[in-house]
Amino acid sequence: MTSHHPFALPEEDRRTSPYTGWTRAHWETAADRLVAAVAPYATPRRALYHLPGGRTSWSGRRSDGLEGYARTFLLAAFRVAGARGADPAGLMERYGDGLAAGTLAPGGEGTEDWPPIQDRSQPLVEAASIALGLRLTRPWLWDRLDDGVRDRAAGWLADALTAEAWPCNWELFAVTVGGFLAEAGYETAAARAAVVRGLERIEPWYVGDGWYTDGPGRAFDNYNGWAMHLYPVLEAWLSGDEKLLDRYGGRLAVHLADYARLFGGDGAPMHQGRSLTYRMATTAPLWLGALTEHTPLTPGTTRRLASGALRYFLDRGAVDDRSGLLSLGWHGPYEGVLQGYSGPASPYWASKAFLGLLLPAEHPVWTAAEEPGPAERGDAVTALRAPNWLIQSTAADGLVRLHNHGSEDSRYDPYYTRLAYSTTTGPVPLGAPPDNHFGLVEDERVSLREELRPLGAGDDWAASWHRPRLPGEGDQGGPAGEALITGLVLAHGAAEIRAHLVTGAASGTRVRQTGWAVDPADSSSPRSELLALHGLSPAADLPATHTAFTRRATVPALSGETTGDVDGDLFVCVARLTAEPDPLPLQAAVTVGVARVRGAYELTATWADGTVHRVRLTRPDPGSGLGAHLVVLDVLGQDARLRPT
Repeated sequence: MTSHHPFALPEEDRRTSPYTGWTRAHWETAADRLVAAVAPYATPRRALYHLPGGRTSWSGRRSDGLEGYARTFLLAAFRVAGARGADPAGLMERYGDGLAAGTLAPGGEGTEDWPPIQDRSQPLVEAASIALGLRLTRPWLWDRLDDGVRDRAAGWLADALTAEAWPCNWELFAVTVGGFLAEAGYETAAARAAVVRGLERIEPWYVGDGWYTDGPGRAFDNYNGWAMHLYPVLEAWLSGDEKLLDRYGGRLAVHLADYARLFGGDGAPMHQGRSLTYRMATTAPLWLGALTEHTPLTPGTTRRLASGALRYFLDRGAVDDRSGLLSLGWHGPYEGVLQGYSGPASPYWASKAFLGLLLPAEHPVWTAAEEPGPAERGDAVTALRAPNWLIQSTAADGLVRLHNHGSEDSRYDPYYTRLAYSTTTGPVPLGAPPDNHFGLVEDERVSLREELRPLGAGDDWAASWHRPRLPGEGDQGGPAGEALITGLVLAHGAAEIRAHLVTGAASGTRVRQTGWAVDPADSSSPRSELLALHGLSPAADLPATHTAFTRRATVPALSGETTGDVDGDLFVCVARLTAEPDPLPLQAAVTVGVARVRGAYELTATWADGTVHRVRLTRPDPGSGLGAHLVVLDVLGQDARLRPT
């Protein structure tokens, strides 16, 4: 594609950066331009930054202005601390002036007054960025402030130590504030207590294998990297607490082995989860592993993934040509990735991407030759057992697909409950007939995929079950009332078999299976294919709509109908998302046979290369309740695949 940059960048270096051409100088230039672009939108004494765009978050304009200060200050802090105090642009003076003005009368109605930190309020979030920035730049800013300014700023920050947080990554904002205040000698007992308390509160959300859920439930997303790992590891590293760093750094290292697989060959991170307008903040955990020496990745792979992601967004219009500001969106502006808490300055959480500047220029992460990322090394299908995801990547086109049988957060649909996500497609907006979905249909209402119960993931497969619910329906009634849906994916190469066993549904209940949302008229878009194999028939494509990747996405669909069979009805199809120029026809990629065996369905898939999968699906026991763990899936021949002799 044609590169699209809103500002001039240094010459590429294809010797040390054969994949991206980008070096530390590109990161420094991007940081300088991004932080310079917000300066015209500061209040006269630079305490608040009111960025344009006509959107206000649910926290209000003053809080949004504080967000503009805090998030861009963090970017400035990474830039100055990474330059060992060199500050030709006068960033520390600029943000020091804002700190002094904003804390004169917090909670007041003046032009510069910062809002107070209260229970579950957005200023609690921003306090963490301010505290981290002050800690990183302490010799060049905090230690040079007047005592009165330091006292006022510490007093404002101290409210974060006791403010009630939402039960999620917010518990870590007091940890970050507490770490700074304890180091700076303010409210030391309360500050240290806040650190301990916050770390204790996230512990129940660590599910193993390097993965956290963002609060109660199964909300697996980018907050793992840019929050749940970031804040504890930085606190341990900055405090010099080796015991703490071993614990949290060790978890980070395990996480990064999985996380590196979520970047496409074009640099794109996985398009899944909320707060996607933070874009290249997805690179923060990559840099964090290198910074703290807790990473399984080589320096060349770390930089290739991180620079690839930064370049991906800057090449695709993430920064407005005229203003130089990060837009609210993905490539360019796109409201579909926003939430009620998203304000004009929210995209500057992307400042976390510049954590890598803390590594000195002579560090191997900057000097080693780039190495390919996992998606570029060869085709792979990898089970991530903690979130119950299956990651499928193909080297020929660099696409990465995430098959989701374990993450859900219906508050932020459509970014959690779809069957699959990728680095090159986005879900259609909430309210449109869903893509990558299997559901029951009544009066054009499609059942929701909620209360998901993982059944496991292994080589080439992942599965889950749920009790479908029609929108607007209570606990009883409608065709979804007694129904259960068991879902399975088998992935091989670029293709995936999707099998769904529906039990407990009334005879004649319609079902719909949909595929990937793409623009078939766009030659740069991947192709989406969907082929019925058992129990399904071709149906009309869903009405065209928009995604973060295209203004006119088409979704292929299949339809079927239940028979009321006592053992349930099985529906099987094969889907493929590919950008390969001449792939094997989907009809020739796999053949599937379905047999009934003692009250179960046995599915045999024979792939074109001779690989064979056999799967047995049985009816769940509804009497066990949704809270029970039911073994309803038996994958056979996984360790000894059948191949032609």
